[in-house]
Amino acid sequence: MGIADDAVEVRAQGWRTLAALHGLIEAELERALAASVDLSVVEYTVLDALNRQDGWHMRMQQLARAAALSPSATTRLVNRLEDRALLTRILCADDRRGIYTELTAAGRALYEQARPIHDETLERVLAEAGEQPELSPVVEALHGVALPAVHS
Repeated sequence: MGIADDAVEVRAQGWRTLAALHGLIEAELERALAASVDLSVVEYTVLDALNRQDGWHMRMQQLARAAALSPSATTRLVNRLEDRALLTRILCADDRRGIYTELTAAGRALYEQARPIHDETLERVLAEAGEQPELSPVVEALHGVALPAVHS
């Protein structure tokens, strides 16, 4: 195995470790959110993205990027959340093809209820993962990542 092969293997191992940590976090978040507030992780992600707009709305394409979903999956998810009265769609006044999505009062209330569950679960899982030798380097690296200011 040459130097180039070693570098590829190091990156591949790093990716596998990151994927394992992601899977662990997502599974625990899924369980906690579903049990407490009847939300999936991706539903929470959409509510969180819309909440971060501070009263504004997002185009469906922006929401798809924020939730890492295809346009069709985003539409299905928005339909489900709209059926639950957690968000609403608004036609763009300038561009009749443009559709915006925003939180309803019920969506904001559910998000506020879900956020501490999400944050506490994430903190707990990261602490537990940090105790596992194979995951601790990635957890430590996450602590070094600059995060945008979080609003309360």
